[in-house]
Amino acid sequence: MCRLFAVTSREPLSPMTAVHALNVMKEGHDGSGMGLFLTDLGGSFERFRGSPILSGIFSNEGLRALDRYLMDLDFTVKYKLSIRPAQIPPAGTPKRDNYVVRAYDYPPDWLALPQEEREHRLMLTRLRLRQMGEADGSMLIFSFWPDVIMIKEVGDPMELAGYLGLDHEELQARVILAQGRQNTNYAINIYACHPFFIQGYATMTNGENTAFVPIREFLTSRNYAGYTGYQSDSEVFTHILHYTQKGLGLGLDLYKHIITPLKDGELGHHPNGTKLKQIKQACRPLIIDGPNCVIGCLPDKTIFMVHDSKKLRPGIAGGSPGMFALSSEVCGLDAAIPARNKSTDIQPMKYDTVMIPPGRDEVIRWNQWER
Repeated sequence: MCRLFAVTSREPLSPMTAVHALNVMKEGHDGSGMGLFLTDLGGSFERFRGSPILSGIFSNEGLRALDRYLMDLDFTVKYKLSIRPAQIPPAGTPKRDNYVVRAYDYPPDWLALPQEEREHRLMLTRLRLRQMGEADGSMLIFSFWPDVIMIKEVGDPMELAGYLGLDHEELQARVILAQGRQNTNYAINIYACHPFFIQGYATMTNGENTAFVPIREFLTSRNYAGYTGYQSDSEVFTHILHYTQKGLGLGLDLYKHIITPLKDGELGHHPNGTKLKQIKQACRPLIIDGPNCVIGCLPDKTIFMVHDSKKLRPGIAGGSPGMFALSSEVCGLDAAIPARNKSTDIQPMKYDTVMIPPGRDEVIRWNQWER
């Protein structure tokens, strides 16, 4: 199984906050990989909040290919952080040439474009770079988006943190999502490592999604370029969230109704039953089959947690005003926020969605029967 941890704070935090939380939950994950999603950035990247930031792993030749491609598009580098570890990598971790995080200026001819078009072009650029590197592994692209940094690697999270120097003062964020475990059901593929990301939306999952194939077929039938990849059955959760909000114009309250709708008999007693029946019918191919715990982040920096109806993958939310966290296990929450009032912790049940808005004032829980 995987272990998940997400934290949101008014003050920037080091990724080590999340790594330590994963480490205390180590009995629940196999130490075979780690993925980090950082947004609402602090550190050196905070001043480039509106600029697209590229995150990835590159061979030396891949880095030259990246420079040529983005220079041809008229992107210019504003700031960069390159990690080139000199020491021997931890056991099971491949030797890489360059871990790269770079902030860019937009091409001048993009500046007059509507925001939606700029965002679409950024996504297409990320996909093109990923495609360029897939044949020889020279480029592994995790994100290309304003105010987002992603780091992924194979290996034990604590060992990777030391190897990559994740306590670096330049790497800080107010929202951090972290997952421990690679996709060990199948061959190791770093693109199968959570969290997954598309256009400001990120999710990570503990569990299995046996409804993966019909969901993937529905999403790819939308003819949207970003709905691709799928090295993991959990990546569809991110794309369903994106489709719910960007494609259908629906809020987070309806994400839970789409992936785990109420039964038809239950909908007959719901105050919004007629509307929810229509949504269930139209989005039936997006119904998941668990067990799953999903933790995610929205573009406005809200973080949230939902479960499927089987409720076989636990989760807990807690904290204090200014800093809250979502965790697979209470020991992860204890490691990050030990001084909180534990009597206010929330363990969401099968109908629940819990969320922490960007103000970080409280944990909000709502139930599918209420909305």
